[in-house]
Amino acid sequence: MDTNTVKIKKGAVLENVKIEDVAFGGEGLAKLKTEQGDYVLFVKNSLPGQIVHAKIIKKKKRFAKCKLVKVITPSEDEVDIPYQPIPGAPFARLPIKKQEQYKESSTLEMFKRLSGVEGIKDLYETYISSPLVWHYRNKMEYSFSTLISELGTGEESEGFAFGFKRRGQWWAVENLEADSGLFDAQFEGAMLRIRQYCAQTNLPPWNPAKSQGFFRFLVVRKSYVHDELLFNLVTTSTDIDQFDKMAFVGLLKEILGERLAGVIHTINDEVGDVAKQPAEQSTLLYGKEKIVENILGLDFEISMQSFFQTNPRCAEKLYAKVIEYVRAGMESSGTTNGVAMDLFCGTGTIAQLLANDPNIDKVIGVDIVAEAIEDAKENAKRNGIDGIQFYAADVRKFLYDYPQYKGNIGTIVLDPPRGGIVPKALLRIIELEAKSIVYVSCNPSTQARDTMTLMEAGYEMKRFCLADQFPHTAHIESIALFEKK
Repeated sequence: MDTNTVKIKKGAVLENVKIEDVAFGGEGLAKLKTEQGDYVLFVKNSLPGQIVHAKIIKKKKRFAKCKLVKVITPSEDEVDIPYQPIPGAPFARLPIKKQEQYKESSTLEMFKRLSGVEGIKDLYETYISSPLVWHYRNKMEYSFSTLISELGTGEESEGFAFGFKRRGQWWAVENLEADSGLFDAQFEGAMLRIRQYCAQTNLPPWNPAKSQGFFRFLVVRKSYVHDELLFNLVTTSTDIDQFDKMAFVGLLKEILGERLAGVIHTINDEVGDVAKQPAEQSTLLYGKEKIVENILGLDFEISMQSFFQTNPRCAEKLYAKVIEYVRAGMESSGTTNGVAMDLFCGTGTIAQLLANDPNIDKVIGVDIVAEAIEDAKENAKRNGIDGIQFYAADVRKFLYDYPQYKGNIGTIVLDPPRGGIVPKALLRIIELEAKSIVYVSCNPSTQARDTMTLMEAGYEMKRFCLADQFPHTAHIESIALFEKK
């Protein structure tokens, strides 16, 4: 494009922009030549090699955030896929090896810039690919809405929508009418049938502008080991007596047969557009309330409220690498028969794997979500694992209340939420003086930030790798081993 004829300002539409690369987080990256040097554009939902029209939505001195207006020329790397494109999988048309290449390079570059670890590429070991490229997810949340977002154009119209919310907003929904390639082919192949059934009840979908309606969400969890699905239909209580719940159960039985594990109905009359609700607002209509998944030989019972890794087959590879790093840290420091901590432990998967290690005498698991800790205790009991103490507590407060662990911890595993670790909590963790720390992150940018703090406190990064639990998306996970100098 001719940058001499275009003013770079908010609201301007830049034509024929060539997308050159992918930035960390998945945005397409383009560069405009100006008298002051390169001006960088970050364009959502674009792919390297595409020529696009892009609208500036936020302008800064050296870069601008842009909205994709139209793809003029597709990338030579794009391939046809036999699935319906969905908002949450922007890389689906790129070959998986290309996706991995872009994720790897953008993550390593970001980590070097934010963490201060100049030699990150020397410490970097491997990229853990997902064993399943398609149909790998064990949970999906589908939304209902009175606003339909047309696939491709984004134009909105009124109607009965059932599918996925358009990226970056909360009101309009793109109808899913075929297999997305991410979840369960048999179920998603029946999405159109389910939408038509719900529409024929004459009960309205949720109207986000008016905060009213009946149908809100359908949340589905899948057990790969038993090949069965658990459903949670979330509605309001408005005109509930006009809805035949058991007829809806019958529809799912017709679609799935013996694969239908259970159906739960949850009432949500709150204005907030959130599917997850307290268990007491739910009723079991059919089957069972929980399903079971197996990870590295251990069984885990999963309810609708449970946190569990979304890609169980890749999670096995990730957890195996975590245990490898734990053992490497213990061996390097000469730690034997020590105490290990699993902080932000969730349902206790890593804690149980640690407890199975003969060189670890005791494991302490801590998580702020009480329901997750109850699941962790039940899962440990189910697997016959002793030697673990689970605590439902804020990590920082727990470490303050139990000072006796200072200086007595061999290794710590950290697996925090996307926001990373609160600075005061990280300082408490450092005060434990553990000989080694294995940090698992679902957001490498916050891990990079925390890496600076750990290094300033006398820890040295020894090993680093990436795990792709979410093919076709921008998400990537990272694992780092730190040892006390």
